[in-house]
Amino acid sequence: MSHVGVGPRAVMRSVAFLTAGVLAVPALAGCTSEDPSSKPLAEQDVAAAARARIADGGTLRWAVDSVPDTLNAFQSDADATTTRVAQAVLPSMFRTDETGSPVRNPDYLESAEVVDTEPKQVVVYKLNQQAVWSDGREIGAADFAAQWRALSGKDSAYWTARNAGYDRIEKIERGANDLEVKVTFSRPYADWKALFTPLYPKDVTGTPDAFNDGARRTLKVSAGPFAVKKVDTKGDRVVLTGNPRWWGEPAKLDQIVLRAVPRDERVSELVAGELDLAEIDPETADEVGLAGAPRDPATGTPLMGPGGSPAPGAQGRSAAEALRSWAVANGSDEEAAEEEVLAREKRQEAEAKARRRQQALSGYEVRKSLEPAYTQLALNGADGPLADERVRRAVARALDREKLAETVLKPLGLPADPVGSHLALSGQPAYADGSGALGEQNAKEARALLADAGWVPGGPVKKKDGEEAAGAEQEKKDKDEKDGQKSEGDDDGTYIVGEDNKNDGKNDGKNDGKNDDGADRESGEKHSSGKNTAQGGAPGAYAPKGTAAPAGAAAAPLAKDGKALTLRFVLPSGPGSETLRTVADRITDMLKEIGIGTKITKVPDESYFKDHIAAGEYDLALYSWPASAFPATDARPIYAKPVPAADGSLNVAQNYTRVGTDQVDQLFDRAMATLDQKEARDLLRKADSRIWAAAGSVPLYQRPQLVAARKNLANAGAFGFETPVYEDMGFLEKGARGSRPSAPSSPSPSS
Repeated sequence: MSHVGVGPRAVMRSVAFLTAGVLAVPALAGCTSEDPSSKPLAEQDVAAAARARIADGGTLRWAVDSVPDTLNAFQSDADATTTRVAQAVLPSMFRTDETGSPVRNPDYLESAEVVDTEPKQVVVYKLNQQAVWSDGREIGAADFAAQWRALSGKDSAYWTARNAGYDRIEKIERGANDLEVKVTFSRPYADWKALFTPLYPKDVTGTPDAFNDGARRTLKVSAGPFAVKKVDTKGDRVVLTGNPRWWGEPAKLDQIVLRAVPRDERVSELVAGELDLAEIDPETADEVGLAGAPRDPATGTPLMGPGGSPAPGAQGRSAAEALRSWAVANGSDEEAAEEEVLAREKRQEAEAKARRRQQALSGYEVRKSLEPAYTQLALNGADGPLADERVRRAVARALDREKLAETVLKPLGLPADPVGSHLALSGQPAYADGSGALGEQNAKEARALLADAGWVPGGPVKKKDGEEAAGAEQEKKDKDEKDGQKSEGDDDGTYIVGEDNKNDGKNDGKNDGKNDDGADRESGEKHSSGKNTAQGGAPGAYAPKGTAAPAGAAAAPLAKDGKALTLRFVLPSGPGSETLRTVADRITDMLKEIGIGTKITKVPDESYFKDHIAAGEYDLALYSWPASAFPATDARPIYAKPVPAADGSLNVAQNYTRVGTDQVDQLFDRAMATLDQKEARDLLRKADSRIWAAAGSVPLYQRPQLVAARKNLANAGAFGFETPVYEDMGFLEKGARGSRPSAPSSPSPSS
């Protein structure tokens, strides 16, 4: 979700990404009424250009992850492409700006405001008098009312994914005239601006049959700058075309074709010239960036390296002929010379192919920003060691979040600040760093937490098949050996926690793809070399007396009640998930330093969420959540305390960590019910501090957003927080240029 995650707001909380113990919790951060200043860490990068500089016409070929199963953004199988389509073809009362805040969309709204709070909250929407559906009918109260009834949750015949906010509406009426819609709430609702975005016509929401099935493959009636022309499942594409009844600024493009292209195939499609816009992985971004590098004016080859030397093989065929002549003239074996020439020719052929590939990619550039989403480490608190809050807090405090953020973002030239909130990102109004409620990274305190929870070095570990335990018993055997009661090389096969079979004095710092506990990171399987130490103990368990531990050495492995402290770390295996696996490796090393072992298991992307995260079959996992302009509404299902369902099962909603508290729920409810924005922010920051303290999840870094775009494509790319403006996208007139944000200063190599 690629990083595993879910789409923007309309489907963001659909499946894609315990009370406090007796611990003394640090003073909660983020609980003051002061409003900390923050700004987005990175600007959007879309090659912004005025409409006058954009040519009329053209087709934008845009790579997406899928052809959606439904065009109804309120159904459970809606995805990010569903949202893309909805943004282009349907009304949105509010959009998000560069800070991720909701702003009125003037194409549909002249105004929208709370006109009464007593005895009930009343919001009056005044619609743009030109706003009409593509069939000519005015957008009005009937559409608002039909959507409310469909999403209120009162009629189970509607297959809806969520009803948050709509369930608080008491009635919807026509206002003073046809352009006014009056919405009365039964309970106060702070996030009322989240409603009716997108707004579907009453043709879609008016009946259960139309809602459930009518908008899955087509939208006959729409009201945006574009309309849905075709959903082509065989051709893996959705075709959008200009809406002739659109009253706003006319769309510059004739068509937008959303093509489903797997992440690992996008670079090939770019080379073939079949795409104009595509989100890409860091490796592809490097290649596109290299292709766009300055070229030697004489040879046309890319200038490589600081010295401006031409690309390898730039001398061409004449160099091969010169090599043969020199070899024969100097008495070399002619057959050997021919072999060298053939090898040289093969290299040149490969280099020529690489140059053609670079030439094809030179028409693109990488536009980069930070996605409005963050990657977190999830800790499953349902059972096992992580059911103990002390163990979760120890895991969280072992992590150097700054280093993890730098691992992902620094090589991309993006700001590498760790995320300090579960509920907002830097630049959003609700953002404040609440991580102080957990405490900074501190391995010593993490080990103390584990010791308090009963996890101690050398604790007895029960063996399989009735064998004796290791740990305290092993210490006695060590003493026996020292006293000469056990001969060298006499191994009883006892399993020692943390055995890695690698510390034999030959380790050069590489791990050959193996986890530090001997687990293969690709398969999660254990391996054993069968070697013994010179002292006759289990391999990897001992070092010669007096040997100093190297800097940053792992702590002694921990055990309790006959079990080693080893956590199941589940990761997606598909293309695009390499970054997650790199981060997991770093986390594994950090946990090993406090004595926690991990077993990494990679699973197919399609089963990652359904069979592992949602099912609770993991201890540790990495996945992402999108940021929301309405955290009180959208984040509550993620952090709400799980409750027993009627059938006896546990209803976790989207709280896949199974960690929650009554206090957090109450703070969310209060934030959702107040119309005082400052009070709501304070309540959300308090909730975030308590989420940090419970240590069910640890935000790590804002996700990078890397997009390959044709150099002459304007107003499209890495959008950051802002909602795309589809009617302004297009190809520049000849000679025109779009503006891009200045690149952040690069750190020195020594930093």
